[in-house]
Amino acid sequence: MTVPDWLKARGGALKPGVFPHVTFVMLEEKPLYKLEVRPASGTFACAVSSTVNGKRHDDPKQTYPDAAAALAGGLDQLRNALGW
Repeated sequence: MTVPDWLKARGGALKPGVFPHVTFVMLEEKPLYKLEVRPASGTFACAVSSTVNGKRHDDPKQTYPDAAAALAGGLDQLRNALGW
């Protein structure tokens, strides 16, 4: 997993979850956001949520051709939701 520049600039990192389809966005060494790549009708989606209150930060209708693209797309959706 490559950490995007916008996340690096804020001291953030990515950490794999216990399950291979889950990735955490770490800020100040705390897992503040969870990205969960899920199959979606022959494609993939990425559910992006806050670990503090469970609020979703993604477009649930957005799909991607593969799991890697879904993770990258989920990160982009998070960046846009945060205004970064």
